[in-house]
Amino acid sequence: MRGIPIKRIALILVAMIFSPSAFSAGVDSRSYTCAALQNLIAAQRFVFLNNPNFEDFAVTEPSHCSGGGSAQLQRRSVPTTDNSECLVNYCVSPHDMQGPMGGM
Repeated sequence: MRGIPIKRIALILVAMIFSPSAFSAGVDSRSYTCAALQNLIAAQRFVFLNNPNFEDFAVTEPSHCSGGGSAQLQRRSVPTTDNSECLVNYCVSPHDMQGPMGGM
């Protein structure tokens, strides 16, 4: 049995590094400009942001939230290289939006 050519192994490794699952491990918003971060989120539809201010998924639309479609989008700012308050969408369940008095 012949070994796998080095070029094929390299190609597979590069594909794995840039696959959507690589982004699910988390990206640091502080490594991107605001526009580049928005483009990444739009291209992937959801991206886990992992930095001290925000550890959650940024999403493009509510259909990418869990909860059977009952989740709502909220905007939250995250720091980027060019903007300390770059706005991203994230999911919030209706229960989390009600506040301490249960929405009353």
